[in-house]
Amino acid sequence: MRRLRRLSTYAGAFGRLRQAIADRAALSRASRAAAASGRKPEAAETIAALQSMLRALPDAALMVDEFGMLVAANSQAGDVLGDLKAGQSLSATSRRPELQAIIARAFDATDRVSFELTTRPPIERRMLGSATRIDGIGGTATSRHVLIVLQDNTERDALSRMRMEFVANASHELRTPLAALSGFIETLSGPARDDPGARDRFLAIMGEQAGRMSRLIDDLLLLSRVEMRAHLAPTGTVDLNDIVTDTARQLSEAAKKEGMSLIVEPSARPVRVTGDYDELLQAAYNLVHNAIKYGKAGGTVSLRTALDHDRAGGRARGRLIVADDGPGIPPEHIPRLTERFYRVNTADSRKKGGTGLGLAIVKHITTRHRGTIDIASDVGRGATFTLGFPATEG
Repeated sequence: MRRLRRLSTYAGAFGRLRQAIADRAALSRASRAAAASGRKPEAAETIAALQSMLRALPDAALMVDEFGMLVAANSQAGDVLGDLKAGQSLSATSRRPELQAIIARAFDATDRVSFELTTRPPIERRMLGSATRIDGIGGTATSRHVLIVLQDNTERDALSRMRMEFVANASHELRTPLAALSGFIETLSGPARDDPGARDRFLAIMGEQAGRMSRLIDDLLLLSRVEMRAHLAPTGTVDLNDIVTDTARQLSEAAKKEGMSLIVEPSARPVRVTGDYDELLQAAYNLVHNAIKYGKAGGTVSLRTALDHDRAGGRARGRLIVADDGPGIPPEHIPRLTERFYRVNTADSRKKGGTGLGLAIVKHITTRHRGTIDIASDVGRGATFTLGFPATEG
């Protein structure tokens, strides 16, 4: 759909280009008449028409004439190539010798010339470009211009790398328990076929590995669903007090099993935010479950809400806070905690059944709700996760 919109935009823009060419031809005829009558030609109007056409393009675009003079450029081209000034030589305005060579090739070519262009630091971008010769602008068959369009592929490249890393990580996470299952099946089919003790022990391990795969698949599907709806802002109204109450009810037994105390402290007044109840419940569940899983044995996990009013007159915010008194998180890990498959201690996480996706899911849910996530921790003194959301009126 995005590609169709882009093609539609280009179709409209090139329609305006054809009109600009026609306008320039008309202006050329008017110029000849003006010259005969002693009036000044109105070439500036043609340049303005071309400038308007380039502004309509979604990508960086510029046009040069056969003498290497910049005729027109949009603001995106200026962002990529520097301060471009119409009426000046492009070689003087933009010191990119490879661009001069591309323009020379385009003037000699009958088809579009495709190329890549990498901008220099501090902002490095990879641009996919095309240079197309356009003849006849100005009403004369001998006039020649080159239209250059540059599409920024930096974000697409980054998304492609993220997708490849995600697939590689997911494959690795699934391959490990699958290899264990295959090995135990082979053992049970051979040497341990008639060994009841080994069979029971191996079946228990196989159950654990199958559960690990199931949790990973569930988290992958959940993350996918949240990402698919990232652009859709929730419309319901949720009281965060209900969220913490339900979360505590669901995880009270898990806390008891680990010998931990789960303290729930809802606000004395409603903390209403715009949101999806199930997703906010999932975010709270993941945070509390992590606190129970990685907190101190026999320690405490607190779950509370608060409603903050901005003293400067801004919008009130509802907060959901999960804190533990566990070992804490080293500061170098905090910025990456919400990345997919990132773990502070990979072996410990897998041993405790972690998938490496819990906090990534929390981040995406929070982002969809136009909220914020804040992580504070002191090594040896626990960690605190705070989700903040715009509060509704009333």
